[in-house]
Amino acid sequence: MKKVGIADTTFARYDMGAAAIDELNKRVSVKIERYTVPGIKDLPVASKKLIEVSGCDIVMALGMPGPEDIDKQCAYEASLGIIAAQLLTSKHIIEVFVYEDEAAEEKELAWLSDRRTREHVENVIKLLFRPEELEREAGMGKREGFKDAGPLSV
Repeated sequence: MKKVGIADTTFARYDMGAAAIDELNKRVSVKIERYTVPGIKDLPVASKKLIEVSGCDIVMALGMPGPEDIDKQCAYEASLGIIAAQLLTSKHIIEVFVYEDEAAEEKELAWLSDRRTREHVENVIKLLFRPEELEREAGMGKREGFKDAGPLSV
């Protein structure tokens, strides 16, 4: 049985980990290991430990950077760490960040956090069980959260 790691943070203002677990449980039969850390810069090591120590086949790294410049800098640093962890483990770590300034109202921010997380669960499922679907979707302008951008035509 495949094992999915869920790395999330206490800094986030929405429980993205619970949304991911709920969506996974609705859609596939997998083992799930959750590892919650304080902030987004802790996600790379949490993700790496989920792979190397807990034996996860793939990890979702869920975080919610704040709206300030320093928050965006920390998110960038976390992204670099997540990329490094992927390269070191040769496993996918799906980064799911929702920036607090992506939505004007708290209700919309909660909606976006839930939707982006659940849509990325679909990517996890495709990577694990149906990678040919991703190939068919290449160049289609898919987005997670808000509306898809759609493909460009020549």
